[in-house]
Amino acid sequence: MLPDHVHTFGQWLLAKHGERVHKIALDAGFTCPNRDGSKGIGGCTFCNNASFSPNGRQAAPLSDQLDSGRSGIDRCTRARKYLAYFQAYTNTYADVQSLRAMYDQALAVDGMIGLSVGTRPDCVSPAVLDLLAEYHDRGMEVWLELGLQSAFDESLEKVNRGHGLKEYIQTTVAARRLGLPVCTHLIVGMPGEDGWHARESLDIVLDIGTDGLKLHPLHVVKGTQLANEWRRGEYQPLALEEYIQITADLIERTPWEVLYHRVTGTAPANLLLAPTWCSQKWPVVNAVVAELRRRGSRQGCKVTPYQKVTEENACIA
Repeated sequence: MLPDHVHTFGQWLLAKHGERVHKIALDAGFTCPNRDGSKGIGGCTFCNNASFSPNGRQAAPLSDQLDSGRSGIDRCTRARKYLAYFQAYTNTYADVQSLRAMYDQALAVDGMIGLSVGTRPDCVSPAVLDLLAEYHDRGMEVWLELGLQSAFDESLEKVNRGHGLKEYIQTTVAARRLGLPVCTHLIVGMPGEDGWHARESLDIVLDIGTDGLKLHPLHVVKGTQLANEWRRGEYQPLALEEYIQITADLIERTPWEVLYHRVTGTAPANLLLAPTWCSQKWPVVNAVVAELRRRGSRQGCKVTPYQKVTEENACIA
């Protein structure tokens, strides 16, 4: 099992709250400054938000999504505690009053214990941080999820990201000073990158300081600029074995106290072009576990120069 080798967010929540906690993924109708012309148009070259949005662009009212999410969780696991996961697009890209209204609506649901807010590092103003810190200081579970993707500015420019490492550093430092935990999103297999780049990005993120990580393999989905590049032979996605090896390397380099919220990502089969292995989650997770078991290792086994070895970080073998 993954928690035998990796300090997962789910197991951490279970230990902290004494019962299972599930995210309810939400699409609150936000857009992105890299799409609406504020910073660019067209968005990131890899982005078709329908590939990970729970509702696409025909989002139901927030109340309906919350009810549907709770009903689905109840049928599957009967969990009674939830996190409102504002997932689609840039979920801090609005005035603070509007954000407060949406966040308050989600938090008013019975069993909701907090928020997980996905956003870009260049779209988190001091006023937004103060709002999230207010919820956190009231005892709620609050996570700020920042999509960095790569610590290399040239890679971010190549995918038309619209921000650099500088903005990530500023937002992460400011958030953590207020006591807000940060979950950093990293993409493995960015155009022009290999395992060395992934390891360097991780080391930089750990040096800056983070509380959680999400790893995603870069996959090619319909309706994106990356799909055009793939068709022209200008981009070749990682093979499954490459991703497994890199992911295991990153897990070994991550101190045990940093929580893994995700070790892979998927896209719907009707949108996915390549690689085909990104259509299913569990075969990839199981392959990561098998590789860590083969190595006799676990998270933190090979800590970076910025970290020290602890009992939790020690290798299994």
